[in-house]
Amino acid sequence: MVGAPLLQLAGVEKVWPNGTVALRGVDLTLHAGRVHGLLGANGAGKSTLIKVLAGAIPASGGMVSWRGEPVRWASPRAARAAGVATIYQHIPLVPTLSVVENMLLERAGGWRADRAGRARAKEVAGLLDNPFDLDALVGDLPIGTRQMVAIAQGLMADPALLIMDEPTASLAGHERERVYAVVRLLAAQGHAVLFVSHFLDEILSLTDEVTVLRDGRAVLHAQTADLDEAAIAAAIAGRSVAALERRPRAERAPLNPPPEGEGDRQRSWWWRGSTPQASSPVDNTPPPACGWSPSPSGGGLEQYPPTLELRDLGSSGKLAPTSLTVAAGEIVGIAGMLGSGRSELLHAIFGADPAARGAVLLHGKPIGRTPEESVAAGIALVPEDRATQGFVAGMSVAENIALPRTGLFQSPAQEREAALAAIERLAIKVQGPDAPVGELSGGNAQKVVIAKWLTPDTRLLLLDEPTAGIDIGARTDILRLIRALADEGLPALLVSSEFEELIGICDRILVMRDGLVIAEVDPETTDEAALIQRASGNFPSTGMAA
Repeated sequence: MVGAPLLQLAGVEKVWPNGTVALRGVDLTLHAGRVHGLLGANGAGKSTLIKVLAGAIPASGGMVSWRGEPVRWASPRAARAAGVATIYQHIPLVPTLSVVENMLLERAGGWRADRAGRARAKEVAGLLDNPFDLDALVGDLPIGTRQMVAIAQGLMADPALLIMDEPTASLAGHERERVYAVVRLLAAQGHAVLFVSHFLDEILSLTDEVTVLRDGRAVLHAQTADLDEAAIAAAIAGRSVAALERRPRAERAPLNPPPEGEGDRQRSWWWRGSTPQASSPVDNTPPPACGWSPSPSGGGLEQYPPTLELRDLGSSGKLAPTSLTVAAGEIVGIAGMLGSGRSELLHAIFGADPAARGAVLLHGKPIGRTPEESVAAGIALVPEDRATQGFVAGMSVAENIALPRTGLFQSPAQEREAALAAIERLAIKVQGPDAPVGELSGGNAQKVVIAKWLTPDTRLLLLDEPTAGIDIGARTDILRLIRALADEGLPALLVSSEFEELIGICDRILVMRDGLVIAEVDPETTDEAALIQRASGNFPSTGMAA
């Protein structure tokens, strides 16, 4: 029999100062001795809700009750003192301290390990089957072990409620089983656990009840025994996005390698300010996105050799040996949950993973395994973390767009011309090309990151979450640009957590899990719920080559 609620939310709202509504009247009830699963797509409100529960941010409305009494925790320390411990998705550990010192960070007496503190740390490590050396430096540990340290840190105070935000995303299979065993043990001992995960199979096997958030609202609450993967996936998806208009494959301009020495002298239709016409017939195809001449045959893409070919490209502990091809004008989506290996695949292709092994061929020619050699060959990477890897905040729009051509002679007038073309074609909202990129909104800054790679020499786009964290208008602009570039022959590998985007824009979708490509999906014969289920569920990982 379920007792009185340990924690209860009634109509909780969160509105940010800029007017963005993150939570819209969320109800949630957690009981002692129960594991409660929390799911939702990116932007659904999970992280905001966790921060409210942890005392990191205040709610804008509604009520939070703890052990039957209304509470409004002013800080994470106040929430911890009440008995709430939170293990965040991004591991907040101190790399220069040892494991035991990190585990003791939150205690009143400080982080130095005395006899009692070390004894408690040893006890907690035992619950996790001793996955680390207490005296090891955290900065020297692999990501999976650091996650286990964060879990151990959260267990130190024996909390009444343990909030676990994607605790298994960075863990290998045997490490996940340890976490599952600890969660079951905590529930058996009377603790409440709020377990946040993208993996539907572990939610179904581990939790007692489930809540799904979508667009800041709780759209599903049910006993886990009454659900299956399909029902949860449908609740997460909830909405459909119309597919972007695609030109038939036979009408797309295939990109062929430019004649030797000609790439630098050609200007693309994009920089000249032309607008791609989706309905143009084959015999009136505009010059392709990268300034190369289309094949005179005018046939479908399948008649041409692949632009990109991977042969057993892999990285130990990150990416299984992967072989795939991408044709000219093709958008290949990469679907998977956090920790599935999506970004690792792009980094390996780009030469950003020095441990990667295998071959990357562009137009049949092997390329070097460094980012510099990849850029020289025509591979462009739009990274997931645009703020630290995509642009230089203190530099102007014009200077950022010119970055890939640094070291080549380009007059200020040419830089300005390229920036003005980008501002016009991508509808970048900015005062002018001299404005610092750091002052732009997320969507407009992302447009600058993409624009800097749209040069006559780009042959392949690698796009890692290009629409993450940007408004719907900018998202639509970027997706239309990617589709238009592909229709003119520029191929792309697209990673996105928004599966409806992949279905709407891609020619085919590869599904990844645990560093493996486990399936290839036709976006015209699938839906978002099915794709979520395949990426999250207990499907066999065959390590197929695409």
